[in-house]
Amino acid sequence: MDIPVYNKVGEKIDSVQLDERFGGPVRKTLLRDAVLMYEANKRQGNASTKTKGEVAGGGKKPWVQKHTGRARAGSIRSPLWKGGGVVFGPKPREYSYAIPKKARKQALFSALTARVRDNELVVVEDLNFDAPKTKQMVEILKALGINGLRCLIVIPNANEMVWKSARNIPSVKVMNSAELNAYEVLKPEKVLLTREALGNIR
Repeated sequence: MDIPVYNKVGEKIDSVQLDERFGGPVRKTLLRDAVLMYEANKRQGNASTKTKGEVAGGGKKPWVQKHTGRARAGSIRSPLWKGGGVVFGPKPREYSYAIPKKARKQALFSALTARVRDNELVVVEDLNFDAPKTKQMVEILKALGINGLRCLIVIPNANEMVWKSARNIPSVKVMNSAELNAYEVLKPEKVLLTREALGNIR
């Protein structure tokens, strides 16, 4: 599978042969499992409610058990009363879990394969800047037909110039190729990789 390589002004200058892992089927069930895992791992799990025993007050019995004509009541903090405790409410818990490393890698290549087949993956020769310039980054995205779309830019290594040039563009996110995962590939409308970053994906 070949994919074109563009320069910063949007001209096709070469093509690159993709790894054989890009040519397989798009495993939708595996992608679903991976997305659920990454979403679950982002949850803080700090929602908390108080039970009847944790709500302040309610130590005294509101009225005697019998001969009042009213229903029996042992505490004003009963879940049946306003201001009472919560029955089976949430408590702080850990939601994170992990699928096997091999499955995560297969999910990543399934996501990238889907992007390639839908023409939503763009490869650029490089993204080198002499100084941080948001205007220059916008011009590059416009030349590549990505301007205004949610876009993930993947670079081979941490690059302060690229990051600072893109941080003020609301729809653009920058990542290193080592941090790339299926969830981040599926979120944006377009994925922009440098040639070197594409070669670093393992």
